[in-house]
Amino acid sequence: MNKGRVFLVGAGPGDPKLISVRGMEAIQRADVIVYDRLANPRLLKHRRPEAELIFVGKLPDKHILKQEEINQLLVDLALQGKIVTRLKGGDPSVFGRVGEEAELLADNGITYDIIPGITSSIAVPAYAGIPVTHRDFTSSVAIVTGHEYPNKTYSSLNWEHLAKAIGTMVFLMGVANLEQICRELIRCGKPPEMPVALVRWGTWADQATITGTLADITEKVREANFKSPAVIIVGEVVRLREKLAWMEKKPLFGKRVLVTRARSQASELVDLIDDLGGEPVEFPVIRLQPPSRPETQQALDLALEKLQEFDWIVLTSANGVEFFFRRMRELRIDIRKMGNARIAAVGPKTAEALAERGIIADVLPAKYQGEGILDAIQGDLNAGQKVLLPTADLARDYLPSKLKELGLEVTEVDVYENVLTTDDGEEIIHLLQNQSIHIITFTSSSTVTNLLEALKQLGMEDPLSLLQDVEIAVIGPKTAETVLQAGLSITYTAEEATVASLVQSMIQGGGNPA
Repeated sequence: MNKGRVFLVGAGPGDPKLISVRGMEAIQRADVIVYDRLANPRLLKHRRPEAELIFVGKLPDKHILKQEEINQLLVDLALQGKIVTRLKGGDPSVFGRVGEEAELLADNGITYDIIPGITSSIAVPAYAGIPVTHRDFTSSVAIVTGHEYPNKTYSSLNWEHLAKAIGTMVFLMGVANLEQICRELIRCGKPPEMPVALVRWGTWADQATITGTLADITEKVREANFKSPAVIIVGEVVRLREKLAWMEKKPLFGKRVLVTRARSQASELVDLIDDLGGEPVEFPVIRLQPPSRPETQQALDLALEKLQEFDWIVLTSANGVEFFFRRMRELRIDIRKMGNARIAAVGPKTAEALAERGIIADVLPAKYQGEGILDAIQGDLNAGQKVLLPTADLARDYLPSKLKELGLEVTEVDVYENVLTTDDGEEIIHLLQNQSIHIITFTSSSTVTNLLEALKQLGMEDPLSLLQDVEIAVIGPKTAETVLQAGLSITYTAEEATVASLVQSMIQGGGNPA
């Protein structure tokens, strides 16, 4: 069997958008991903579905595998002919033990690549508003391990050189030894009033910073119960934090937001949360797919074959537009067959999806839901007109029933269906149990019911208990009604039925709490 190949990849400091293009390609190529606890799990969503995941994360007092065992694991996997991606937090060459892993790979004749990552020693201070160099303060920086003490009878660090010749010092893995670090620096000449900062989980939603001086930071950290992982920064540049702390000024900073809508729909919401300083966590409890029942597909196809007979085509979602036109392409139906019909779109995103296909909606209501469409078109309707309603399998009955009451001939067809999914659910349960999810977003009734059902299928007998203390943000009155009927409360309500309005409600602090 041919030998495999190993990619030794730096995942960056935590924010998944800080990984390199080459690092992302290595994740996407891998047969096996061997990853640490400081590599953001969101990166793993980019793997191939069949890729194997092996967690080898280390805590200060607990290692799942010893480093020597990890080294051998990489060799064994490669000798099986597999493409292995070893995913490490930060940069693998900065106290990441990549040299030891690469040595054993080289000894066994295994091809490997070292793909650098953004080191936490630079990125984490930057996210806390602390540039490690500044021409008004210092032109030198040292990156120092803070974890050499426990197993060594001597220190290889030249404390006098660090104290007297280096402007900024960044200590990694040093929280447990903070007192010794401060004592040594003061002993070797650093003034006790020298500024110090500790930044925990930098670039993550849990980012937190504590500042002090060499003289008092140890006591401050102890009183605040400030735990690892944290980066320690010592130097005058820490004074800049008060002015430059940019990340913490973002309106959703510190919020981890669960996004429950289908992955194909989620990008806008994910990007907005991310841009505003929150950490989006995707748990798509819905997958959208074409109708699975033959009779449903036949009804859709028959309606499409008779497009020229309809006076109105009412589209109630951007997803409906996508699946409607996809099926038209599959059946090779000419778009000009729609020429006799007036087109109504439920909202701006639906109208935008139509415009991308060269169709401008004739009607766009002020209120982005079924009631709004009815109000907008009612004056133009005549009894006996034919209306085509391409919808989802779980669509509300309000609009078709009201149109029928007005004497119209309504053809309602399902162009797609919502299917429950539970992918990556174990991670979500872990986050909920640890109260690490701060907001859950619901964009439709099916996201509410599917989340509760997904949690049940994952073994949670009482899913409501996991959600009671989490803030909930909703789009639309029907979604809000479903949330309340489920026994949950609403913290944020979008004023308009749009993703942008949903996010704005979270920023403003409540919209219409229930």
